[in-house]
Amino acid sequence: MQTADFSYELPAEAIAQSALEPRDAARLLVTAGLRDHHFRDLPALLRRGDLVVVNRTRVRRARLRGRREGTGGRVEALLLQPCGEGRWQALVRPARRLRAGERIRFGGITATLVSDPEAGEAVLVLDAGRVPVEEALGRWGEVPLPPYFKGRLEDPERYQTVYSVGIGSAAAPTAGLHFTPGLLQALDESGIGVAAVELDIGLDTFRPIAVERVEDHRMHRESYLLPPETAAAVEEARGRGGRVVAVGTTVVRALESATDASGRLQPGRGETGLFIIPGYRFRVVDLLVTNFHVPGSTLVVLVAAFMGGAWREAYRAALERGYRFLSFGDAMLAERAP
Repeated sequence: MQTADFSYELPAEAIAQSALEPRDAARLLVTAGLRDHHFRDLPALLRRGDLVVVNRTRVRRARLRGRREGTGGRVEALLLQPCGEGRWQALVRPARRLRAGERIRFGGITATLVSDPEAGEAVLVLDAGRVPVEEALGRWGEVPLPPYFKGRLEDPERYQTVYSVGIGSAAAPTAGLHFTPGLLQALDESGIGVAAVELDIGLDTFRPIAVERVEDHRMHRESYLLPPETAAAVEEARGRGGRVVAVGTTVVRALESATDASGRLQPGRGETGLFIIPGYRFRVVDLLVTNFHVPGSTLVVLVAAFMGGAWREAYRAALERGYRFLSFGDAMLAERAP
């Protein structure tokens, strides 16, 4: 499969540059029949007995701005994930000027490069003295908004889901940004369950597919957690004929990664490098709530695997009808292709 097969023309004016309020005022395209709704309609669009699964990961204040010791040159780092012994995988710039052993001051945090950056990626050792690193990041770091978002957020919490609990991601699971406490209550009152997983979003959110053939792309590994109560809730929903509704591509990857060869979910922590492409046989997820994604990205490939060729028709309709795209944009509710 060619990477170009998963591209489309995205006009700049279609990229959302503001966050709607209230959150559930976003539009929702139901791909079955290409029907227009709003996100607040979700309880009426699902069935009693369905199970909605969300990603409760929280975005780390992972963007650091500082200066090189000695030269005073400006440096920006985006922390992606910890990799043990005080080391962090990060994107840095200007990468071409940085070398192993250099020290950078980010407020009260000192970072030392372990190796020369490759393709903009480096490993840093962070030292905040007596202050725990996560606490230091909360003090000197910034929420890493997507590079294509040129607007302003008055409240950084708008880039967190209302149910986020565990700090670990370099980006928000954006399909979940549309939920409000009232909408969660409405789901409960409609007999629709809500369960959670955690998948810490990392490098591939920021890196496009850079190879001609999709099959040649290698996903970076990300950590996930499938709580026992979520695995049990999925089995209970299946037992009563309910459908599993994944909120976002990260939930799809977490659930499908935690499934064994017999199709049963195995709770616990793990790492996944699962790259879902057309031809993949889904074992858990029946419906997908997702935003509209960057052309030619791994996220579009996953959506195409889930929906089949109908993804192009849905994206075309969304563009023609003025839906807002990407992180702060609108969403769609898609059925799994037979």
